[in-house]
Amino acid sequence: MTRKLFGTDGVRGRANSFPMTAEMALRLGAAAGRYFRREGRAAHRVVIGKDTRLSGYMLENALTAGLTSTGMNVLLLGPVPTPAVGFLTRSMRADLGVMISASHNPHQDNGIKFFGPDGFKLSDEAEAEIEAMLAGEIALAAPETIGRAKRIEDGRGRYQEFVKTTLPAGVRLDGLKVVIDCANGAAYRAAPEVLWELGAEVIAVGVAPNGKNINENCGSTHVQTAAEAVVAHGADVGISLDGDADRVMILDARGRVADGDQIMALMATRWAEDGRLRGGALVATVMSNLGLERHLEGRGLRLERTAVGDRYVVERMREGGFNLGGEQSGHIVMTDYATTGDGLVAGLQFLAEMARTGEAAEVLARQFVEVPQMLRNVRYSAGKAPLEAAAVQSVIAEQERRVQGKGRILIRKSGTEPLVRVMAECEDAALLEEVVGTIVAAVERAAG
Repeated sequence: MTRKLFGTDGVRGRANSFPMTAEMALRLGAAAGRYFRREGRAAHRVVIGKDTRLSGYMLENALTAGLTSTGMNVLLLGPVPTPAVGFLTRSMRADLGVMISASHNPHQDNGIKFFGPDGFKLSDEAEAEIEAMLAGEIALAAPETIGRAKRIEDGRGRYQEFVKTTLPAGVRLDGLKVVIDCANGAAYRAAPEVLWELGAEVIAVGVAPNGKNINENCGSTHVQTAAEAVVAHGADVGISLDGDADRVMILDARGRVADGDQIMALMATRWAEDGRLRGGALVATVMSNLGLERHLEGRGLRLERTAVGDRYVVERMREGGFNLGGEQSGHIVMTDYATTGDGLVAGLQFLAEMARTGEAAEVLARQFVEVPQMLRNVRYSAGKAPLEAAAVQSVIAEQERRVQGKGRILIRKSGTEPLVRVMAECEDAALLEEVVGTIVAAVERAAG
């Protein structure tokens, strides 16, 4: 069954444009409610969280209307991180969890992500079935079984208490000065409070959301803000989250960035030493650096690669019984703790290593030497399909021949934005730049 509405991470789009309209959110809520409604049960429950985008109010209300129309009781969490929705869906025994967020995208965009009763994101098959229901009439509840809506005031607090339990017993963060950049997003209250309660001296930035400044010149996709704060305050380390706090970047005392690959390398190495790394493998996507793969192989560990998207990482982890995975972009998935990427929990794991070993972030954040890698994005207009152009395919094939044996090329469409992502790795940095530039130019011509 094909999917057109759902991408690699739920339904995404520009607010008040299809599919991110109140009308579509209402129908999507009704379809999801009908899909998860269990016959023979007297009560059904769904939790809804959101980030700090202005359009979140509109979509929250529309989803609530759709869900209650099919007999689902809605529990509204307000602004909470995406991983909090996965956690609370399970802990509150809900049939369904919904997160309203476009993650690292600007405030004009928004998205709707669904979690099943197990707290994991839905499979492609489940999303396709929900999407198919939108094409027909959705059976609504009888008047006497319409659902209710209720605000849950302590959802964020429940999540924060859980997050603190992921820090190893006896470990405190006393003496650590930590910059936390919350991207003016969903973790703007949770993250600073957790760090302070665990003993850290906290310098918080990106904690003044106004509905329109989420991810704006801050957060994991704009680490300069956190880097400047680390240097200015003489902090030991910086933690930079994205708008829904399922991604993280780590900064050392000099403001240098460690991406998801470096964080995963540290965790995989330490977990393997402690006998905690299940299956002797780390699961990551095709975007992860070749240097990470070599680092793991040198320690007798494996790197299992998947398609881009943390949902595919999680699917492979569950299939293979692995407990650590993630993406270069900063999604770090630890199924011992969470059902999806959790930037705050990953940040705490890094701080725990600093506290346990006494080593500086500069040391812990440089686990391997990266193979030169370049990523360029080319935006295209609706209706265009630049990768299908014969001229583009010919150029890609020629450039692949040039780097054969020296590196690799990966070209793909983004699953969340109208972008073609051109990524290449090569030991020869000059050749790398030439190859990427040639492919980008060809794609730009085809994209008009």
